Amino acid sequence: MAENPIAVLFVCMGNICRSPAGEGIFKHYIAERHLTDQIRIDSAGTTDYHCGAPADHRMQEAASARGYTLDSIARQVMRDDVRTFDLVVAMDTDNLRYLEAMAGGTKAHIRLLGSFLPGQQGNDGAPSVPDPYYGGAEGFVAVLDMIEQACPGILAYCQRCQDQ
Repeated sequence: MAENPIAVLFVCMGNICRSPAGEGIFKHYIAERHLTDQIRIDSAGTTDYHCGAPADHRMQEAASARGYTLDSIARQVMRDDVRTFDLVVAMDTDNLRYLEAMAGGTKAHIRLLGSFLPGQQGNDGAPSVPDPYYGGAEGFVAVLDMIEQACPGILAYCQRCQDQ
């Protein structure tokens, strides 16, 4: 691992669907580009409902069908996380607001995943990643699609951080 790797944290509510998918997909994305020594990736939830649990089996199945491994264990985001991670990626506006409150206000490094989608510029107007927990299989597929589309923008952000 590089001496000072860029640290990226994906955050959803329970850390069993969207954020572990973000973590797993982005790890795969950077591994394909031989950048695993330059970027450290983790995930967390704003609640403690599922702490210690693996990713939801439906998300694991949907991710596995695309060649991704979701091996994270759910944990709750801590105040120190919003200070120490170079990029904190919230999956929806509720989680964004929670993280901003934890950080003491709006911070440039706390972003919606939707803000990294093609054509988006920042959090204002960026789409939220829908929570698939109470829906069918198509919801898990939609989450994977959004995360995959956001990976190039997230990587570009990380590379700008390294250049500073």
